[in-house]
Amino acid sequence: MNLFIRIDQFLQRKWKEKSPKIKSDVFYIKVLYFLRMHKVLHLKNPKTFSEKLQWLKLYAYKPEYTTMVDKYLAKDYVKNIIGEQYIIPTLGAWNKAEDIDFDSLPVQFVLKTNHDCGGLVICKDKTQFDKQKAINKLNQHLQYDYFWPGRDKPYKYVERKIFAEAYMEDTKTAELRDYKFFCFDGVVKFMFVASDRQKRQEPYFDFFDENYNHLPVRQGHPNAPGLPEKPVCFELMKSLASKLSKGIPQVRVDFYEVDGKVFFGELTFYHFAGMTPFHPAKWDRTFGDMIKLPSEKAV
Repeated sequence: MNLFIRIDQFLQRKWKEKSPKIKSDVFYIKVLYFLRMHKVLHLKNPKTFSEKLQWLKLYAYKPEYTTMVDKYLAKDYVKNIIGEQYIIPTLGAWNKAEDIDFDSLPVQFVLKTNHDCGGLVICKDKTQFDKQKAINKLNQHLQYDYFWPGRDKPYKYVERKIFAEAYMEDTKTAELRDYKFFCFDGVVKFMFVASDRQKRQEPYFDFFDENYNHLPVRQGHPNAPGLPEKPVCFELMKSLASKLSKGIPQVRVDFYEVDGKVFFGELTFYHFAGMTPFHPAKWDRTFGDMIKLPSEKAV
């Protein structure tokens, strides 16, 4: 391990210890950005995707964004724009894991926390399901405040809960692939496919342009060994993503395709908190050029 990596790991560890005590969001984000991205954050004249996401966090929050990132409440928000047929059925909702009515749930189901990433329990066979393990995991995630690590403000006000959904799996792919569209005020410019999420500890991410041409870019995860084929409902997903992102400088709209039908996943305003490098680095500017910031300037 070289000296730079050791120093970086030391700084990250010390920062993790100190960060909860830092109240200034601007100062926190500037330091975290430097530690994660290894460069200075420019807020007065942001150019790259990662810089502009930090600007949007700090200066362009709207109260409705909290509803939009709440995985439970977002269903009604989205239903009112594109229709109920694209919403995965909800089977129940509870404030704590001990309240889950397992007897009322079908043989297969999914449990989720509404406010974070990773608060997910998949049940493919209730007769073999470890309820206590699920309860422990969900309660642990309920305690996690998703706002503090990246200061992503919409999550600060989400009222945390657990909800159950119908289990979904595409027959052809034998999985639930995630199709994630980067939208800029109603215009889809990029997307990526997240595949093998349930089968591997690290999923595959493959980026494409708006016409499903594969792009030579990686971020956070490796490309799949074989190119994910274009989803049957690609154009429909693009159209729906466009409707859901109108009037928003940048938002990622996620969908699933299950046996030729489209289902809404979630809305994300700050992809990877804007703290994960692109490879090659030039794509950070390419994505950033698509964001037109509101006229208000950071001071």
